[in-house]
Amino acid sequence: MRVWMWIIVAAACANSAHAQLHLPGGAPLPVLPQKLTQTIGQTAASLEQLSDVRRLQIASLIRANPRSVAADPHGNPIVRDELLASSPSAKGLEAARALGLEIVREQTIEDLDIHLVVLKPRTNLRTKTLSRLREADPAGTYDFNHIYLGGGLGRALADAPPPSEKNAGGTDRPASRVGLIDAGVDIAHPVFHDAVIHSWGCGNRTLPSTHGTAVASLLVGQAAGLHGVLAGAELFAANVYCDAPTGGAVDALAAAFSWLAQQRVAVINVSLVGPDNAALAQIVRALAVRGYLLVAAVGNDGPAAPPLYPASYPRVVGVTAVDSHRRVLIEAARGKQVMFAAPGADMLAADNGGKYSAVRGTSFAAPIVAGLLAQILSAPDLSASDAAVEALALHAIDLGPAGRDLTYGFGLVGAERFSGSKEETPTDGRINR
Repeated sequence: MRVWMWIIVAAACANSAHAQLHLPGGAPLPVLPQKLTQTIGQTAASLEQLSDVRRLQIASLIRANPRSVAADPHGNPIVRDELLASSPSAKGLEAARALGLEIVREQTIEDLDIHLVVLKPRTNLRTKTLSRLREADPAGTYDFNHIYLGGGLGRALADAPPPSEKNAGGTDRPASRVGLIDAGVDIAHPVFHDAVIHSWGCGNRTLPSTHGTAVASLLVGQAAGLHGVLAGAELFAANVYCDAPTGGAVDALAAAFSWLAQQRVAVINVSLVGPDNAALAQIVRALAVRGYLLVAAVGNDGPAAPPLYPASYPRVVGVTAVDSHRRVLIEAARGKQVMFAAPGADMLAADNGGKYSAVRGTSFAAPIVAGLLAQILSAPDLSASDAAVEALALHAIDLGPAGRDLTYGFGLVGAERFSGSKEETPTDGRINR
């Protein structure tokens, strides 16, 4: 299997890290009834309709919030009448003013040497304003303030497992820290009884969501029948939605990344998808070269869909999802952005109000990979992050064609989350090339 050029093979680090690649605890998630799996998997009647799901979601968002949300020329959701300038020069700001734009918000991400400026016209934003701004300052970084959305489905269950008893004696695994950029987490849910959760965003208001709570539970939750990859660990959860129609915009993501960088959280899970964005690309690149690992869902728009971001940026760990039979989900994206596969269906996750749901989608596979990497990488470091990914690739179960492929990437990790499934390690201990 061919490893990306950015992965540095560090044998000593990899061997040490490989020994840690296990899921703590002995309670796998239960396999849900096949009838239920099929029900929540019917997001579209055919492959051709899969891409329509997101378009309908975007259309609904714009229709419900016409004053604050619009679409870019490609149909992607954006904050209406806002443009982003990343670390603009004096020439760029002068060009912006000449085009009738003014600064309405700005933030400095000192740890990443980025200054993000939100520009807005005095009247409505014209279609050609962005292109004219780019022409006036070719060296600048300008784009729309795109909105990123979560993916995946959940279905509430009537019978919920009881919370696990608190582990007063602690655990034999080292303490781990992991970051999460998503919607809000229901930190009062019993599944988080043993976890340490630091929340950020929304003016310190508690605004839990189904999506954020589910992803967080797969990272650090613990109950009878639900054991997160890092059960009871330390979670830094950034809410970038705050129940606002423009939630998930790039400037909100930037602020969340800034907070996580300040906390020195090395592995960050982002189960959100959207289009390529110049400002977001710059932020992701700045994080990556400083040794942070971003783990992102590749999306659920189907195998023929164009790449979604941030999973498709260089050095981001893109994750696809498989069911309990190790088959890739029909709705999962394909392409060179896929680095790993993980369980993403037939699973149980926490829901708001102390409830539980069956979940399906690449959004719920990403935290499994993020958790495994966070077991290895404790602090941002470029060489160590490369070694962590290399070690996880060595541990992956090769699915599909021999070697790395566009469907499963390096292969499946976290397979023991299913009852009766056992993780296998390649007998030669090397990545197939």
